[in-house]
Amino acid sequence: MGEKFAQIRMSRRKFLKYAGASALLGLSGCVLPPATPAPVPKKPIRIGASLSLTGTYARTGQDQRNGYELWRKDVNERGGLLGRQVEFVFYDDESKPETGAKLYEKLITEDKVDLVLGPYSSPVTFAASTVTEKYKHPMVATGSAATNIWGRGYRYVFQVYTPDDFYMDGAVIFGAEKGAKTMAIINENTVFAKGAARGATKKAKEVGIQVVFTEEYTRGAPDFSPLLSKIKALNPDILLGGTYLPDSVLITRQAKELDVNPKMFAFSVGPALPDFYKSLSKDAEYIFGASQWEPSLKLPGVKEFVEKYKAAYNAEPGYHAAGGYGGAQILEEAVKKVGSIDLEKIRETLAAMETTTIFGKYKVNEQGLQVVKPSYMTQWQEGKREIVYPKEAATAEPRYPTPPWKERK
Repeated sequence: MGEKFAQIRMSRRKFLKYAGASALLGLSGCVLPPATPAPVPKKPIRIGASLSLTGTYARTGQDQRNGYELWRKDVNERGGLLGRQVEFVFYDDESKPETGAKLYEKLITEDKVDLVLGPYSSPVTFAASTVTEKYKHPMVATGSAATNIWGRGYRYVFQVYTPDDFYMDGAVIFGAEKGAKTMAIINENTVFAKGAARGATKKAKEVGIQVVFTEEYTRGAPDFSPLLSKIKALNPDILLGGTYLPDSVLITRQAKELDVNPKMFAFSVGPALPDFYKSLSKDAEYIFGASQWEPSLKLPGVKEFVEKYKAAYNAEPGYHAAGGYGGAQILEEAVKKVGSIDLEKIRETLAAMETTTIFGKYKVNEQGLQVVKPSYMTQWQEGKREIVYPKEAATAEPRYPTPPWKERK
């Protein structure tokens, strides 16, 4: 009996020995190599920005964020940037320049982001760029047109938009072609709006239009009646505003209430947004607005961008969203050209690079100021925003003069 148990134990040991050996053999009879450890995932590239998610510029700031987020999704689906996934670190600057500056300080010194993108609005960009310049962090300024930002000898801030001095050229040139002789200009007392007014004044002089009235107003002004009453007494052919969305809507409403009837209303930021018509309905008809970009433009990738944006946000993109996406594309191309997150080499590349994104052409001068991108003039016609200038991009003929309020149907 003991001998039988000993044989059973020996057979079991042989079985385990042969089974263990078999586990190390491949079908060819070769011993398999030990398993290699799984690769350590690469750290994501972190990009920081403050955005106006509340406050005066909240509507346009949110659009810019949407553009950033859509780019992040697209670049990560393509395998990331330099083979690393992209993450954003966003903060709300509440549309306040001083808050934006503090947040970029936090992004760079505390969060230690790899890269930065610009905030929305010229006032916030003006303040934030002092911080990015101090830390030598290149900033692609995706939401700013004010030329004043680039008049300070800075080397680390690069413009995506058409400069503010040229923002309203289309409206002034068109008005002159139609025989307009006089113009009233009003503007918010912030850097971009001042620049738009300054450029319009210069262009008016060039084309023979007399500026009969100019006045600034404070950001968030609650009432334009006194200002509009002065303009009504002068009866100019053109009323031109260096505005953002909230003030352009309020000026239009109060112009109707006071029966102010220029032959042409033209505003900077405001009419180029879908919210302008949503707020005013038929009162938005005939009003001209400056736009940096429109969904109808024949630029590479625009059609795909518009389709993706509609699917993601259930809305058609405006130029602030496209500017966010296009600005991120510029940064992406610069990083790829450098092949690393070397901030000084990225700065050098952004300064010398020429490219075309879904937002349009990009090239800057020695100051970092955009020199090749055009601006567009739009007009609301039958509830649709049409490009009316320049002619090569136009989707409709401009309508002029604007009928008096009391004669509109």
